[in-house]
Amino acid sequence: MGGDAVMTVVPGRQGSRIAALALSTLTAFAGAPRAQGQPPPKYPPLVDQKTQAAIDKGLKYLASRQSSDGSFREQGGMGSYPVAMSALAGIALMGSGSSSTQGPYAPQVRKTVNYIVRSSQRDGLFTRAGEEESRSMYGHGFSMLFLAEALGTEEDPERMEQIRFALQQGVRLIAKSQSKLGGWLYTPDMNGDEGSVTITQVQALRAARNAGIAVPKRVIDNAMKYLEMSVQPDGGIAYRVGMTGSRPPITAAAVACWFNAGEYDNPMALNALRFCKKNIGFGPGGEGTWGHWYYAHMYLAQVMYLAGDKEWKDYFPKIRDRLLAAQEPDGGWQGDSVGKIYGTSIALIILQLPYNNLPIMQR
Repeated sequence: MGGDAVMTVVPGRQGSRIAALALSTLTAFAGAPRAQGQPPPKYPPLVDQKTQAAIDKGLKYLASRQSSDGSFREQGGMGSYPVAMSALAGIALMGSGSSSTQGPYAPQVRKTVNYIVRSSQRDGLFTRAGEEESRSMYGHGFSMLFLAEALGTEEDPERMEQIRFALQQGVRLIAKSQSKLGGWLYTPDMNGDEGSVTITQVQALRAARNAGIAVPKRVIDNAMKYLEMSVQPDGGIAYRVGMTGSRPPITAAAVACWFNAGEYDNPMALNALRFCKKNIGFGPGGEGTWGHWYYAHMYLAQVMYLAGDKEWKDYFPKIRDRLLAAQEPDGGWQGDSVGKIYGTSIALIILQLPYNNLPIMQR
């Protein structure tokens, strides 16, 4: 990558993360009987006992679906995609405040970290032979996001170095496979681009940078220009550069990228947010989400949380109540047409946002 400028940020949230771990460990046992005179458990704003019970049930379901090798494998109609699903499940488990060494789901997080690290190939791509080739860049992006979050709380020196090396290799793979327009497509060798894959790589790069990994500035800059070139007259984002028609799920994800960059006053971000609020529904029919209701709200929830209390107080009760109504008796959620690992992971990521445990999603 020659003489490219790089962006490196040294993590500085360790104290707050430890406090968050302590808080989440306490809330994990919120359903236990209280001693006489003991005050009721304190929850974040807009989270009540019913919501916490749904979170606990969902976490237990998710943990029960982990395979002995540390992976989570989907059983939906689109394949198993163990790397992508494991990364999303790991993020959801870390949302509880657990790390690989602390918290109620530390064993599951640790096994997931080990599985994802083992999935790093010689070229830097996170994938499993024969299982994710057709859409490997999704798994790559989610894996980097998960490992970057895990690195900030890792205490084992050897595992820290393994994670750091895997992230460095992953950054190189992303930089090498970026298209001339600044985006990415489903596999690193396709030399094309589209919005949803591009956004996954942008969040991966930002998470890696926040974890102290050097990231070429030009790669993120070119990716953000790609999103700008995809803006439509109504404020939404098209599926890819050169196409017409806005896609609400991709638009929500694009706003998350702008907000993650601190561009809260960017006119394109604000117009896109207005588009999302108008076009992404809460109902069981998935209005405006093109069959990607969980995907759309995974990003829209981040956006609304980062937008501040006013937007969050209007949004969260609606998505919270919708998710609680959709939870199945075993604790899981069916996610679009992908499956229950996917749906449960995203539902838990959304419901646990008020606990503020994931750095990339913190205010």
